[in-house]
Amino acid sequence: MSDAMRSWTPIQPSDAPPPAGAYSPGVRVGNLYFVSGQVPRDPVTGELAGDDIETQVRRTMQNLQRVLHAGGATLTDVVSVTVHLADEKDWGAFDGVYREFMTPPFPTRTVVGAQLRGIKVEITAVAWIQG
Repeated sequence: MSDAMRSWTPIQPSDAPPPAGAYSPGVRVGNLYFVSGQVPRDPVTGELAGDDIETQVRRTMQNLQRVLHAGGATLTDVVSVTVHLADEKDWGAFDGVYREFMTPPFPTRTVVGAQLRGIKVEITAVAWIQG
């Protein structure tokens, strides 16, 4: 597809290096904003945040907030979330920290078990931005 035909805009937070892989951290399509999987790494240093689920969920949610903000959105604009947990037994601890960031009415959410290559959580989101 040529750039002239592209009807979406890739979003890259200015305070983080570009992704190492072939993806955009966020993509805006009209009023929808899709955020790629965020993980518990410091976006500048690349250091992994802690080795417990609570610390990793907090850093992942902070990273999600950073990418949302770069595209003009906040957590209150999120309408759908997909969560990958390395250990499904961490669901309760994950949910407790998630509730520190997300408030009712909650977006839709799917939580699945996954092999995550050394991390405990990855979160993707879709936000609706009015105007």
